[in-house]
Amino acid sequence: MSLGMKLDVKAAPISKPVFVTLSHLVAPASKATEEEVVELDPFVFSHPIRRDILHLCVVQHLDSLRQGSASTKTRGEVRGSGRKIRPQKGSGKARLGDGQSPMLRGGGIAFGPKPRDFSTELPRKVIMMGLRVALSARVKEHGLGIVPSLAWPEPKTRILAERLDQLGWRNTLFVTGGKGEADGLERAANNLYKVETKKVSELNVYDLVKWPRVVLDVAAVEWLERTLAKDSTSPWGDAQGL
Repeated sequence: MSLGMKLDVKAAPISKPVFVTLSHLVAPASKATEEEVVELDPFVFSHPIRRDILHLCVVQHLDSLRQGSASTKTRGEVRGSGRKIRPQKGSGKARLGDGQSPMLRGGGIAFGPKPRDFSTELPRKVIMMGLRVALSARVKEHGLGIVPSLAWPEPKTRILAERLDQLGWRNTLFVTGGKGEADGLERAANNLYKVETKKVSELNVYDLVKWPRVVLDVAAVEWLERTLAKDSTSPWGDAQGL
């Protein structure tokens, strides 16, 4: 190799870690002097925003919710006689067949809707990318909160409502990664407007786009980082454990 040649080597981009302040659903007994910070995986929580991927995932989810149960009767399904209404010629009127003709009132419907499946499919990698993009968008918009645990000891809705008002978390989706850990929170939040609790294995892109604030516990963060990592093979590989 001659000395005048230059090596065209591009350095790998360095991803900066993502830091989010740790919050507490239950007010701590003593105030900490310093804020606790959680370091998040930049591959999952600092992904470039892709509006097209979000659109694909949201449409795919909404398509799966459609019932597709609309049904009409064709002329072969409408009840009635098959007798010809009037003679073919001689009446001076248009020719007509039986009373089930789509041209007549009470007849069948031509090209009407029939039960069908509206659900669509997306590649697994697109769904996983959509989750990364949605989580990253929540981080950039300061709409992602992290708590050590979502365990709530009080069954009273009023006490929970007062605590959420203090934190400013009234319009919030709580996502837990622990088994049965958020049962108390779910019971107390049943009567609260725009407050919902969900397992991390049930989380989808539509939820992350719909809710302006999403609060995860540490177990949910670990599950997402493990599931949405670069070398992950299945998006919901260990969902059975929740």
